[in-house]
Amino acid sequence: MKILTVVTHPRQDSLTFTIANRMIKGLQDAGHDVDILDLYRSDFDPVLKEADEPDWGADQQQFSARVHREMKRLKQYDGLAFVFPLWWWSMPALLKGYIDRVWNYSFAYGPGRLPHQHVLWLSLAGAPIERFTKRKYDQMMTHYFNVGLADYCGIGSSKFELLYETIKEQPGHMEQWLKKAYELGLNYGETS
Repeated sequence: MKILTVVTHPRQDSLTFTIANRMIKGLQDAGHDVDILDLYRSDFDPVLKEADEPDWGADQQQFSARVHREMKRLKQYDGLAFVFPLWWWSMPALLKGYIDRVWNYSFAYGPGRLPHQHVLWLSLAGAPIERFTKRKYDQMMTHYFNVGLADYCGIGSSKFELLYETIKEQPGHMEQWLKKAYELGLNYGETS
């Protein structure tokens, strides 16, 4: 399978990139072809402007040249993987803006659907698991990514995975995170 991995973090020497690279190693060891889109270094503008606002009455949508390029890029892949830090129980604004602009009406939802077989959402959370389960944030985020985004846009196979306590280095944590990331790549496409 040909997979686009979108990494979103302002620092290339971050744990997010370390985890992304380990996941990519798993993907490659499983025989997948992998390309990387580093959103911070891509100069992608996340602000949805008038040129990318859908014309709800038009049969054919016209978007900015940049958005058309990104749509064309996405069509080249069988699967997607997103690696990002969890900020305010969601993705970074840059990634949200990418989805707002590129996963647009008639391409990803409405009369069009994304053609991808699977999407993996791998997020790094600084807080312990108890902060997520206490108010059911973990369930809300799982539903948001797997149903609200992936399924709504035609990707029936989606997996949302959180790595917890990633800002608190404890003995063995790094090895656990790296192992998990590698396994997610190696077993890409499995939702259980």
